[in-house]
Amino acid sequence: MVSAITKTLRTNNKTVYVSLLSILTFFLMLDYIPGLQAFSTWVTPPLALFLGLAFALTCGQAHPKFNKKTSKYLLQYSVVGLGFGMNLHSALASGKEGMEFTIVSVIGTLILGWFIGRKFLKVDRNTSYLISSGTAICGGSAIAAVGPVVKANDSEMSVALATIFILNALALFIFPVIGHALNMSQHEFGTWAAIAIHDTSSVMGAGAAYGEEALKVATTIKLTRALWIIPMAFATSFIFKSKGQKISIPWFIFFFVLAMIVNTYLLGSVPELGAAINGLARKTLTITMFFIGASLSLDVVKSVGIKPLIQGVLLWVVISLSTLAYIYWF
Repeated sequence: MVSAITKTLRTNNKTVYVSLLSILTFFLMLDYIPGLQAFSTWVTPPLALFLGLAFALTCGQAHPKFNKKTSKYLLQYSVVGLGFGMNLHSALASGKEGMEFTIVSVIGTLILGWFIGRKFLKVDRNTSYLISSGTAICGGSAIAAVGPVVKANDSEMSVALATIFILNALALFIFPVIGHALNMSQHEFGTWAAIAIHDTSSVMGAGAAYGEEALKVATTIKLTRALWIIPMAFATSFIFKSKGQKISIPWFIFFFVLAMIVNTYLLGSVPELGAAINGLARKTLTITMFFIGASLSLDVVKSVGIKPLIQGVLLWVVISLSTLAYIYWF
């Protein structure tokens, strides 16, 4: 019976995909209709990610290329749009506060990743370095930036990305629960999520699930951290003696900063405009979570292997605990 249902779902996975996406979008849009806003509150980033994951693992992937491309650009728009809801001075204060630990944690994670991956688990050089880079800075974006520099092949890239992707999905669900259990403030949780969660998408999703201030703090610190992609890519080319490799620069981060400047200095007289753009960005972030969840598959999970996953988990646990120690004791 179960296998028959699964087979039917897989056969009609594109219809199921469109139906789920339409339902999420419909209820999100109810937020713009007076009197119906309450019906949109159940559509949150963690729920959208869960629906995407449930769909992919039950029905298989539908429109994988569309998923990948749309989630990439929709996330970038969401990041820029959130900038219209933030004050530049407050954001700089938040970013500066987490900068010291960011520097230490990035370098420390890369060194620890080399030791765990290469010396302890004997993971191949490129895969180990890619997982360490993704954990140290910003997940898939860092892996995509340094992959060509170390001349990683498709298999190494896939394993590293899958490892980070699985841990990202887990983080979006468990971090808000742990934050509430520890009674963390909005600022504390935002700092913790920004440093300990890999991808910008999951950082923003966890921040949004925890609260308004947590989202602002998490986004600012994470994007400040993401700028480390540039010096890390150059350092990688020196370490691996690579020449002439193109380095991917996350330009959308600069547009995020520009959005904050515009909101702070130009939209003071019309705060409704900034709030409207910011509100739409939050909705596109939720839809992005569905696309990201729908990108996972059993094949991706199986491709990871135990050793790269252990390296990813150990690094993740270390950086999560050390960040908590920094927040509470320093």
